[in-house]
Amino acid sequence: MATSEQITTCLSETVHHLVCRLGLENVDNEDLSHIVTTSGQVCWETITINLCTLDMAEHDLNYAESVRLLGPVCKTVHSYLLSLSTKQFNDQYGVWFIWTNNPEVFIEVFEAIKSSQHTTIALGLMKLTACLERALGNVYLMIGKDCPFLLRDLLASKELATVFGQNVMNVLRVFLGSPQSLNLRNILWHGFAAPTEIPPMYSSMLLLLTAGLGQKLQRDFMPRHRPYFRLNQLEELVIFPDINEEAITLAEDLIGKSDFVVEIMLPYWREAFAAYRNQRYADCVILLLPQLETGLRKIFTIVNDCPYRFLTAESTTFYTTFDEMLAKYLENNDTNQLPKTLGDPIMEILWDLLNHQEGPRIRDHLSHGELDLKKFPEEMASHVVAVAIVLLYCCFGNRNKISTENKFLRAIVSSTHSYCSRFHPIGRLKQQLQHCVGGLRKWDEIPRPSIGQVAEGPRSGPRMQNISGCLVEELVSYLMKRLQPVYDEELNISQHLSAEEQLHLVTKLLASSISTLYCPRIVLEVVALLRKVVFQCLTVSEHVTSGAATRYQQWLNRSLRSRQRQNYLRMLGSIEYLHSTFSIITLLVTVELLNIRQMSEMDSSKSYIYLKFLKSLLQYTENMMTYTSPEKNKWDETWDLTEKSLMKVKEFYNRWFNGITSDQLCPLCSFACTTNK
Repeated sequence: MATSEQITTCLSETVHHLVCRLGLENVDNEDLSHIVTTSGQVCWETITINLCTLDMAEHDLNYAESVRLLGPVCKTVHSYLLSLSTKQFNDQYGVWFIWTNNPEVFIEVFEAIKSSQHTTIALGLMKLTACLERALGNVYLMIGKDCPFLLRDLLASKELATVFGQNVMNVLRVFLGSPQSLNLRNILWHGFAAPTEIPPMYSSMLLLLTAGLGQKLQRDFMPRHRPYFRLNQLEELVIFPDINEEAITLAEDLIGKSDFVVEIMLPYWREAFAAYRNQRYADCVILLLPQLETGLRKIFTIVNDCPYRFLTAESTTFYTTFDEMLAKYLENNDTNQLPKTLGDPIMEILWDLLNHQEGPRIRDHLSHGELDLKKFPEEMASHVVAVAIVLLYCCFGNRNKISTENKFLRAIVSSTHSYCSRFHPIGRLKQQLQHCVGGLRKWDEIPRPSIGQVAEGPRSGPRMQNISGCLVEELVSYLMKRLQPVYDEELNISQHLSAEEQLHLVTKLLASSISTLYCPRIVLEVVALLRKVVFQCLTVSEHVTSGAATRYQQWLNRSLRSRQRQNYLRMLGSIEYLHSTFSIITLLVTVELLNIRQMSEMDSSKSYIYLKFLKSLLQYTENMMTYTSPEKNKWDETWDLTEKSLMKVKEFYNRWFNGITSDQLCPLCSFACTTNK
């Protein structure tokens, strides 16, 4: 593959010709009065007449010829907008951008094209396409359901054609809607277009088209704006030192030396760090994300020896995007070498930032206009800048020299070494378990009436001694045996018989690193079941603590009726064995989580039995959630259900360690039937 100094474009020859030259070939000028009236109304007929179709099919556009024919219109529009001041533009068109819910972004884009700064124009165009997509989705939802995720599908929808007209949507498709078109949104957001490669006239044209769409919407037909996506994961992303002036200076130094950077893209990098300095955090991230993709694409093509994947794909080939670069295998089923090159921690950081469904998926949400650019959080920008610094360093020739010279770089890189995924289902399960431990520990703080006020609670005596003694010891013994192959420290059963010690052990175990990259389907299925179990445990814990607090206050106020007092006493009598039970279940889930990778080694019959066991455990916790709810308060029933269920857990592990055979499947399946009654 060519070195960064030899790369003059990241666009293929066909795409480069379409984007950079074809629309400029026709030197004729279009009469402005045919495009815009004196009152600022867009003359759509003059614009749409330049569309060229194939075989007279309305939807089958000849994109290249349409770009060539629309070129003079774009040039005229660009000259027209350049002649306006910001005030004139705002007075004339500001009201027609209100439908987008982001009129200020379009004013920014106007000011950008007047500045003649190529990087600023490209940034404005990325923001414009994101906001336009979101606004068009809002219009779509006025008459349709389930807004398409991809912009090209949205532009091709019959719903938008119904509102704006098919020819109007076809014009937008020429600029944004297909790999065969100019495809401005994708080549910018995926990091293919250098700052100077997008003619500014296309930004001007999309500005006018957006205003024209606003003119087509009736004032009483304005779309309802969907709420923005909220980045609620910021606290979980605090893994790097704060980004300060020293960090930005370091980053600026690295971009001139790191092999990660493609030289023609340097202006984006410089502007991104300048934006961070100026607290323009959304701009910083919008500029950086495509460059992270470009840099990773460069390394991806080198380590996998596929230089042809570096350039923009043609309409018959997929782009090489984050999804493919972070995958385990290449399209030909060869193993992707990028994960080995970067290492698991950095791969997990990238998956957490970009791909996991419960993570921020920052590029998707930004590029589809789902985030409020006016309230973009500094914490997210800081995290993206830190990730950029790590990647720049990873592709730096003489790492040892620079790491010795810069203490901040050492700190930021060392932060990645022990990184474990926060947003993979395994990472989410670990967090749920931590919450569960915290919730169960609060049971010690449950208020109770004084001993003199309360008779002995139900379900005490020999039966309670049985569950808290012999059965607990047997269950803990099985769990320690299950834990031993995957845990280095020596385990003493007698030290983990109490609920307090079990919860303490869970906390220690959750500090263990668990690989999350490329989990087999069966592993994800097990994790999903375990997460449901823990969710029910959390709910039961909340029912017990909140219910006990409420009843205690009512007890003090003497507002409980006779039956309610008896039910309250049954609750108090149930707390000890429930606490013991749910501490054991929390430990059980944690132990099974640490053994999760063994699932891929099981044969299908054993996997089936194992899944049946987990489903039965889930059924028990679901029933417990119902019985402990304020509406039910069935405390006697919880005892009976718990006693049977714990015996079934013991039975399962006994058979598991003694070798499960297919003829033992039915007795184990009966666990679910028992708990469901």
